Amino acid sequence: MIIVALTDLHGSTDHLSTATTDLAAADLVLLCGDITHFGHRADAARVIEAVRTYNQRILAVAGNCDHPDVADYLLEEDIDLHRRHLMVGGIAFAGLGGALPGPGWSPNQYSETEARRMLDEIAIGLPPDVPSVLVSHQPPFDTATDLVRVGHHVGSEAVLGFIRHQQPLYCFTGHIHESRGVDAVGLTTVINPGPFRHGHYAVVDTERETVNLRQVATGG
Repeated sequence: MIIVALTDLHGSTDHLSTATTDLAAADLVLLCGDITHFGHRADAARVIEAVRTYNQRILAVAGNCDHPDVADYLLEEDIDLHRRHLMVGGIAFAGLGGALPGPGWSPNQYSETEARRMLDEIAIGLPPDVPSVLVSHQPPFDTATDLVRVGHHVGSEAVLGFIRHQQPLYCFTGHIHESRGVDAVGLTTVINPGPFRHGHYAVVDTERETVNLRQVATGG
């Protein structure tokens, strides 16, 4: 399966036309949160429809900068992964939207305790002996994907615990724009594609087990 992962669009669709080849060739496009920039359902719909111009096969979670009605819209479109899983190509794709509280206010936040509860619910619902993928806007703690500029790890212990226990094939994340990268937690490959607002994205081939971080435009 070819997966293209986009995160932190923050309402920008400027780079979609530059990533046309990868988007069109993908078996699945994952949107890993912050689809809008403090926007609502109409803003999310505009972004989703723009992505659908290149590929109809989309799954998504909302981010901390998406208002609650964004998740409502994703659920109505049957592409929302938050607190549940959907089967694609024999793989269970599960998701956690939102993020831990940060230095500034955002409309979609939760505590570590709440994250652990939601992830426990996801774990209970996952079918046994089926490969899985986690899409979490909030990255796991203490990895190459959660390091802020001052040098601190700000990821979630609950997400890390879920990965350690469940060992999904991949964890696609985002949120920390400056921590674009790839890491491993046990057998799980953790991927922060970097903000698509600045032209960053990831292409994963699950059969060849390759991960490519790509950039279609300069910027951080």
